[in-house]
Amino acid sequence: GQEAETRGVFRAAGLPETGYQGLVDGGDNIKEATWESVSMMLQLGGTVIGSARCQDFRTREGRLKAARNLVKRGITNLCVIGGDGSLTGADTFRAEWSSLLAELLKTGGITADEAKKSSYLNIVGMVGSIDNDFCGTDMTIGTDSALHRIMEIVDAITTTAQSHQRTFVLEVMGRHCGYLALITSLACGADWVFIPESPPEDDWEDHLCRRLTETRLGGSRLNIIIVAEGAIDKQGKPITSDDIKNLVVKRLGYDTRVTILGHVQRGGTPSAFDRVLGSRMGVEAVMALLEATPETPACVVSLSGNQAVRLPLMECVQVTKDVTTAMNERRFDDALKLREILRGNQRQHQQLRHPRADHHRGLRGERGGGGPGLGGSSWRPCPQFWLPPPPHPPFPKAFTGSLEMMEGRAKFEELCIPLCVIPATVSNNVPGSDFSIGADTALNTITTTCDRIKQSAAGTKRRVFIIETMGGYCGYLATLAGLAGGADAAYIYEEHFSIRDLQINVEHLTEKMKTTVKRGLVLRGCSPPLRTRLSPPCPVTRCRFSPQGGTPTPFDRNFGTKMGAKAVAWITGKIKECSRHGRIFANTADSACLLGMRKRSLVFQPVTELKEQTDFEHRIPKEQWWLKLRPILKILAKYNIELDTSEKAHLEHVRQKRISLESNI
Repeated sequence: GQEAETRGVFRAAGLPETGYQGLVDGGDNIKEATWESVSMMLQLGGTVIGSARCQDFRTREGRLKAARNLVKRGITNLCVIGGDGSLTGADTFRAEWSSLLAELLKTGGITADEAKKSSYLNIVGMVGSIDNDFCGTDMTIGTDSALHRIMEIVDAITTTAQSHQRTFVLEVMGRHCGYLALITSLACGADWVFIPESPPEDDWEDHLCRRLTETRLGGSRLNIIIVAEGAIDKQGKPITSDDIKNLVVKRLGYDTRVTILGHVQRGGTPSAFDRVLGSRMGVEAVMALLEATPETPACVVSLSGNQAVRLPLMECVQVTKDVTTAMNERRFDDALKLREILRGNQRQHQQLRHPRADHHRGLRGERGGGGPGLGGSSWRPCPQFWLPPPPHPPFPKAFTGSLEMMEGRAKFEELCIPLCVIPATVSNNVPGSDFSIGADTALNTITTTCDRIKQSAAGTKRRVFIIETMGGYCGYLATLAGLAGGADAAYIYEEHFSIRDLQINVEHLTEKMKTTVKRGLVLRGCSPPLRTRLSPPCPVTRCRFSPQGGTPTPFDRNFGTKMGAKAVAWITGKIKECSRHGRIFANTADSACLLGMRKRSLVFQPVTELKEQTDFEHRIPKEQWWLKLRPILKILAKYNIELDTSEKAHLEHVRQKRISLESNI
């Protein structure tokens, strides 16, 4: 039953070559997806199925042709990937479906039996846009990859700008949305950013020049200004890169250059985050289609924090259009409120941009002093904590150190101070947080290696690669890299396996070698032992490497900046709260917390409470959210397994989601 059901889903998710135009034209433009046809697709940028602005679909005649082509193929489920225009067209198509079938039946375009089998059309949307300009989701598919392209160029420009003491003005995409510009500014510690939703004050020229001057006087050898292509002032007049360059040269005499990134932001290999996001959203979209009824409203699958949610499609479209209306009417505060994810980042940027806040420089990442552009840590961890050693094996030092300090408060009054732990480990094994700083960078390093290995196997046949990752007893890196890299299997400590399981996997790889895809990719964490032999004989290549080091990803830079700023604000509040007669005394449980991402929000949790949620022997949390993604990895590798659907994403509303988010900021 499941095999037939899955086949039906893939048939419903056929591959039209040019978006809606493929539906209208029909014929060979609608193809059935198979595992072999989508092999090696994961690491390709852009859209393999093609995309085009379709004027025909805007007319009823065009939609009538599209309906006939779908009915003839028995397709009653559509997953539409695009922006507000594509999703609006999908909703119109669904609303007209009954009348379109009636017209086709009347003219003899379809039979009565075909009309009965295709009596209703299910629609689910997924947002694909590098601008992240769709309201209702924290991140659209493609945005993180675009940020990767931008940050690669920013890092390259920073080195030459620092050498020659130059000012660089970088223009990034964002005609109507400044998300890319704002996140780039946070990730690289830029001196100024211009975005369309938040025009600068009328005397911005004076403020900008003063800021650049103070930065130079503070010892920086360069200045970086980020500009969204749609940047405007409060009167709606465009602020261009050349305008800013001419201002800096005329008033300050700095050697200033302009770099316009253009369409380079749209290309390249997708990031690990986008690959996992696309897979997770794709699975949620399929589940939404399978659960849909004629009464179910069309929904869009969105990301809220680290959780997949379903929102009414037209509610999201309407809020997105409301943003455009607010900006056209110069109600910029309202536009920011409607784009809640942008408003939170804007508030963060304003806090870190204060011209005289020298203590913020470490968070901002001022050039020449470390910051988000450098990998690793500029602070060396102490090899041995000066308190008596704990009875447990080593764990992330900040977490165990905080527990030891809590125990030491009874003996040492000097330890009665506010304490905040920020998770930072490539293994992502700190309890109390879905993500740790550094894990995304490590994941991208492994994914890039998987891509190169798969590419090297293109010239050979019947070869299996086994890649061993770091992580200790935590299988996060092996699992997520397997999902992002298109692996056939990922062996981890948390999911125990037997000789029989290994035999099934080997037989699966053997059958795979009989198809046109004659290669295999297996990942394993570094804890469980593994010996592999394929029969008939097949070459096996083992690769072992460390994902540590390298340039931090945009996600890690932004995540680290937010966590650091939030931790400093929390500690500042605790100091005021615990100050008595000129001294600080903090000995309550809530004065020593871990700041972590939990589903939809950043939360402070007492470390003593997290102690009960920790498996100290194996240095992992007792519950880990990503284990629910492992069935997806196996399904995409064509294993016939069942997917746990007990935890469903229920339909929410955009307004309720916004209120929930604001209460968590």
